[in-house]
Amino acid sequence: MVKKNACRFYTFVWLSLLVMIFSRCEKNEDNLVKDFDGNAYHTVTIGTQVWMVENLKAVHYNDGTDIPNGCDSSDWVSLNSPAYCWYKNDIHYKSMYGALYNWFTVNTGKLCPPGWHVPTDSDWITLGNYLKANGYNYDGTTTVNGYGKALASDTGWYSIQSIDCAIGSDDYPDKRNSTGFSGLPGGIRNPEGQFHNQYLFGLWWSSSERESGYAFHRTLAFDHCGVVRSWSLKGNGYSVRCLKDN
Repeated sequence: MVKKNACRFYTFVWLSLLVMIFSRCEKNEDNLVKDFDGNAYHTVTIGTQVWMVENLKAVHYNDGTDIPNGCDSSDWVSLNSPAYCWYKNDIHYKSMYGALYNWFTVNTGKLCPPGWHVPTDSDWITLGNYLKANGYNYDGTTTVNGYGKALASDTGWYSIQSIDCAIGSDDYPDKRNSTGFSGLPGGIRNPEGQFHNQYLFGLWWSSSERESGYAFHRTLAFDHCGVVRSWSLKGNGYSVRCLKDN
């Protein structure tokens, strides 16, 4: 009887140690990445890619130089050089939504922390292909682009119930943010300096040009089921997500 109790005791101790070890491993896997300003970002692995979970908030490049602030609407209109702003020029939006950057800022190659980069158009395509092929579409298909819910945050989106697969609907709750990407509708700043579409749209730059004056980006929309690949004027202010270098 004593031997059995001793065995149970040592088994319990061993299992407790294993739990502690695995708990530490889980915490260590949640590596925080910091930009030059000290803002910390969680990360998530999706397929072969490692993405930041939050939008970029940096107001300095990774070499410490300032990113020009484009608060004034008249200044923003005339810019064909790097600039950032907060939505509605209100820093209270920083914590949740990050900054809005024009594409000229992206094109410096110094926006993300060392070892990270603004994803190319091909990087975004790789993400979409992985999600389609691995069951992240809202309906389980592996061909169409129906993985918007899998990338969208489970809060913050304008509600729409007439399109059951849309990001803003309550249907398919098991697919909501199933990747952990946590995309938020941070809105945009257009080249005329006006702010639009918070709670409706989240737009993220790629580093890839389409042609002179235009660059590719990705859009999550409250009334869409998938992720829209498009291009727009480089003077727009969009969010940025950083991707870890291979």
